[in-house]
Amino acid sequence: MADLPARVLFGAAYYHEYTPAYDAGLRPGERLKTDLDLMADAHFTVIRVGESVWSTWEPENGRFDLDWLQPVLDGAHERGISVILGTPTYAVPPWLARQYPEIAGEYATGQRFGWGGRQEADFTHPAFRFHAERVIRKIAARYAEHPAVIGWQVDNEPGVHLFHNHGVFQRFVDHLRATYGDVETLNREWGLVYWSHRLSTWADLWTPDGNTQPQYDVAWRAFQARQVIEFIGWQADIVREYARPGQFVTTCISYTRQGVADDELSARLDIASGNPYYDMQDGLLLPDPTPDQHEQKWKTTGVWSMYQTADWMFSSRQEPFLVTETNANSIGFPWDNRPAYDGQWRQAAWAHVARGARMIEYWQWQTLRFGAETYWGGVLPHSGQPGRTYAELARLGAEFHKAGELVAGLEPDADIAMVYSTPSKWLMQKYPPLATPDGEPDPAAYHRIFDPFYRGAFDTGRQVRIVHARQLPRTTPAAAVRRHPVLVAPALYITDDATLDWLAAYAHAGGHLVLGPRTGYADHEARARLEPAPGRLAEVAGVTYDEFSNLTGDVPVRASADGPLKALAGGTATHWIECLNVVDAEVLAEYDHPHFGRWPTVTTRRHGAGRITYVGTVPGRGFARALAEWLVPSAISGWHHLPETVTATTGTSPEGHRVHVIHNWSWEPTTVATPVELSDLLDGSSLPAGTALDLGAWDVRVLVAASTAHHAHSAAGDGSQEWKLRRSGG
Repeated sequence: MADLPARVLFGAAYYHEYTPAYDAGLRPGERLKTDLDLMADAHFTVIRVGESVWSTWEPENGRFDLDWLQPVLDGAHERGISVILGTPTYAVPPWLARQYPEIAGEYATGQRFGWGGRQEADFTHPAFRFHAERVIRKIAARYAEHPAVIGWQVDNEPGVHLFHNHGVFQRFVDHLRATYGDVETLNREWGLVYWSHRLSTWADLWTPDGNTQPQYDVAWRAFQARQVIEFIGWQADIVREYARPGQFVTTCISYTRQGVADDELSARLDIASGNPYYDMQDGLLLPDPTPDQHEQKWKTTGVWSMYQTADWMFSSRQEPFLVTETNANSIGFPWDNRPAYDGQWRQAAWAHVARGARMIEYWQWQTLRFGAETYWGGVLPHSGQPGRTYAELARLGAEFHKAGELVAGLEPDADIAMVYSTPSKWLMQKYPPLATPDGEPDPAAYHRIFDPFYRGAFDTGRQVRIVHARQLPRTTPAAAVRRHPVLVAPALYITDDATLDWLAAYAHAGGHLVLGPRTGYADHEARARLEPAPGRLAEVAGVTYDEFSNLTGDVPVRASADGPLKALAGGTATHWIECLNVVDAEVLAEYDHPHFGRWPTVTTRRHGAGRITYVGTVPGRGFARALAEWLVPSAISGWHHLPETVTATTGTSPEGHRVHVIHNWSWEPTTVATPVELSDLLDGSSLPAGTALDLGAWDVRVLVAASTAHHAHSAAGDGSQEWKLRRSGG
């Protein structure tokens, strides 16, 4: 875990170098003073600088200008504002592109990226690496000892492109040679007898441009992610040569980038960091009007999806994380201007803190006057004068200041854990099991299967912990049961034998394992397993299938008459059906359909001390809610019967304090009853159990267990016992 200040860091990316000296008629240097004073007044505690301007650091090849940042760091330090300093390697200067055209990345073999954007360079090329290392070392040597610098961000949102350059491809071939040893092994493992793809020599391997072999694609995507991991780790290691003790190293991740394997990438860093952007205004409305078919991309729509992104960031290291960029105002482009309603900045920030954020940092301080992001709104508008956004964030900064240590580094509760598979997602982007409404392959198929299970849990007030499949073997099945008694694994298509055996052992040790569509169907090479589906889990699940079908419309589902899913009335199956044959399992739900009705929808079976439940379809929203309520009859949070506009998120501080963050995502004020004795962390009021808690429009209340309300700056005493039990699995 990174060595961070005890409070939640709060601030913005700051680019004084983008601001003309004549800005708003101020004298040179006065704009910087004005900006930093405004930040201090708003209780900003951190800024991020330097990562976007290689051509400012190095205007010409070998000529460096390193002094321009000194006044920014000095001024920040004078005001108690910490600094995260970025390496500028994602934005190549024109002189480098001109003098070394061979460093251009390639979309397809021989088809170069055009210059004029960002991240156009093949970061594996030796010429790029030489110049990147030189500028990194110059910056790190110059500023590592500055007292304002608390951490480093290497590069920025890596993984945007897959590189098809000759050198990258040749390293891929070398990687395959090291992995498989000889072409005959590769021929066998990839099934290259198909369509006459057998290799006689490594020189026969075709480039990925026109590849249609799934096994090839799995290896290619994993190799591309490995290039990103190596590049970021390489930079991190250089910076660590200069960093002072206590300075952390991270990178900001855009989690949907095609070259990102976030868990493996974050393992090379000191803390995970991400850039959660989300639709504001009615995009944060509950009840959620977002259509189920809406595809979540680099920004999310819907409260549930914003929470899912936060849980994804926590999952990278199974630790609290940093929000390195998020909405300051309108995000995107000139045609999409939707700044937040009053209160929504507070809501989103507190939601991220409740799910483990150690920092909330906005992009950016002042809206740009030029460039591709001219209408990507900052804390200050184009005029540079404080307005509504600044006022809202200043209020939030005062709240974080008042909350102090108590809300920093929360570990969010988890009623349900969900297994996430990046390799399965990659494969389904090119070879999806689902289609779009017009019948075309749906590259979002993985999340079409995964998300309804998450959303069903969210809709019922159950909190989710996302766990990467590769992280499962890091703990024993018995320990995992104590920490996560319910584990849901949908769309875990690509998985090795050891992972499936671990899942079976988890259930045998007392866990409730829920299997969803496509799980266990293929092995680690994306080859369909020869045994009846779901592969090595068929016997312990008590069901098999060899037939499956896409759905062009929803199919009604009904609960078995004597089963526990009584709340399933009106539920539907969507997208996909696996035609389950019961061998030794109890049927909980069935399809109401003249053909599919012969097969069960949900089955369950005792296995050892636990249970395995199989869900043979993608559940519709009502079905998913009923499933979550059956899996977890009572949420850890203790908040029950909440209005449909209200969410309750709970977690525990490192010192053992219980924190409750309650939101009203609506224009309509409402009231909820406190389940236990609590205190309002922000206004100090005492709230006995059963107190009517008022929530205004777009409001958020931050509450703590009453016995710890006055100990925000001290370690827990006897009150930490619950935390000790929870951490040990009790």
